[in-house]
Amino acid sequence: MSPVDSDLLSIFATAIAPIIAIAAVGYALGRTQDVDAGPLNTITVYVLAPALVFHSVATTPLGGETLLWLAIGVTGFTLTMATLAEGIGRIAGETEPLLGAFVLTSSFGNAGNYGIPLSDFAFGAVGRSTAVLYIVVQSVLLYTLGVYLAARGRDESALAGVRRVFSIPLVYAVAVGLVAGPLGLLPPAESATMETVGMVGNASIPVMLLLLGVQLSNADLGAALGSVVRANALKMALAPAVAVGVALLSLAAFARLGLEGPQATVARVFVLECATPAAVTPLILVGEFSGGSVEGVTPESYVSTVVFTSTLVSIPTLTALIAILQTGFVL
Repeated sequence: MSPVDSDLLSIFATAIAPIIAIAAVGYALGRTQDVDAGPLNTITVYVLAPALVFHSVATTPLGGETLLWLAIGVTGFTLTMATLAEGIGRIAGETEPLLGAFVLTSSFGNAGNYGIPLSDFAFGAVGRSTAVLYIVVQSVLLYTLGVYLAARGRDESALAGVRRVFSIPLVYAVAVGLVAGPLGLLPPAESATMETVGMVGNASIPVMLLLLGVQLSNADLGAALGSVVRANALKMALAPAVAVGVALLSLAAFARLGLEGPQATVARVFVLECATPAAVTPLILVGEFSGGSVEGVTPESYVSTVVFTSTLVSIPTLTALIAILQTGFVL
């Protein structure tokens, strides 16, 4: 076995295989048992994930300028991908409601259920902190831009959905962590209170992976093949290149303004998060705010197919990407 093959195998074993193994358990459970993922998803969204976000933000080693850089980077990447997907979809003849679903799956990655554990396994504590902050910014975009894309032509539904961003505990968890931490209003990191919060937050990682497996087990693989292939190409091939471009441009902009950019690990985790497979949340959004079908293909079946196939494709692509990022060849 060559050194390169050995490195790739090591990366797969340490960063990808644990995720696949836990998600596979969830998948098998979803296929063999009548699992209602709703209550478990509610617990994750309202308890486990906010605890993870709050603890990570409150104890993050990342500075204020790094947090700003990350917020700008996530927003810039998402808007760039949405614009590219919109143009490619229209050129390819996509029509609503599948056009909105196509843009959604191409623009938003599974930065939570998949990305947080992946970044943790690949880049340690800094990786997890960066991934948590990434998903906070993406969550705001999902429940604003994402809802608009899912509810094209249904302004009242879109507006009502956008308001939901203010009911998401993740947003308040990061706000409290960012404000209370610098003001010294939080208990020490080693205190029983913070350790308890951290323990609850850590529980979200295996639960997220189990949920991912259950959700993938319910995927409907009957969606339009050509459009699914385009979405996978955008998400798994073009997105990492766009992420590298956004990272380099924003680093250069920060340097010109005399601001300190993020440490290299943060930039690499940013690229890794951008390269994760299609997010599951758009499936919830199209189910609630979209409607209709194109040639018998509903937005729900289309999104579930893209999520399933892009997750499979991500196994080799993310293994290779982690190898490249860990060498420092790109960033």
